[in-house]
Amino acid sequence: MEAMRIPPLPAPAAPLTPGQMKLRTVGDRPSEVTKPITVSAYDPEWPHMYAREETRIRAALGDRVIALDHVGSTAVPDLPAKDRLDIDLIVADPADENAYVPDLTAAGYTLRTREPHWYEHRCLWTDSHDVNLHVFGPDCDEYLRHLILRDWLRTHPAARDRYAAQKYEAAAAHPLSMANYVGSKAAVIVDILKRAGLRD
Repeated sequence: MEAMRIPPLPAPAAPLTPGQMKLRTVGDRPSEVTKPITVSAYDPEWPHMYAREETRIRAALGDRVIALDHVGSTAVPDLPAKDRLDIDLIVADPADENAYVPDLTAAGYTLRTREPHWYEHRCLWTDSHDVNLHVFGPDCDEYLRHLILRDWLRTHPAARDRYAAQKYEAAAAHPLSMANYVGSKAAVIVDILKRAGLRD
């Protein structure tokens, strides 16, 4: 099996402003959270939920799926998380929405985020928004970072517990701002990625 390429650390980024948050939205979705962010204890049902979504996505797209992975906190046993799966889908060209969005829409997903400036990232939600389906292109740095972070947290309980504590702190400090919630976890994530071998 070919070894995974080690991507660089993520570039420092300030939390998105309300205006930037609005620009990235697609359709009638709110640009910010509408209820307080809640971090819940690990749910052993999450891997089963992912398996169901994987079947649905692969049935919709077939060989257009280059890679599909359960990422984020719900993919790490014993790690508290928001009760929402993060799934990374790799396709040939995320900007070519006609090549995959219509079939995913027919399968129950709706395009909600478009970020051409950031790895051509697209994000689709299920109707109940219990899944964030992130779409990236091949050999994307952010996708590789997601895998490395997930795998490190799965095999390093101290790092997992440190990240869990930061998640609870971030949710308590920024219950109504996803941008600030994500931003307040950044330093801990970068430090964990450094320990996993990433460099500038």
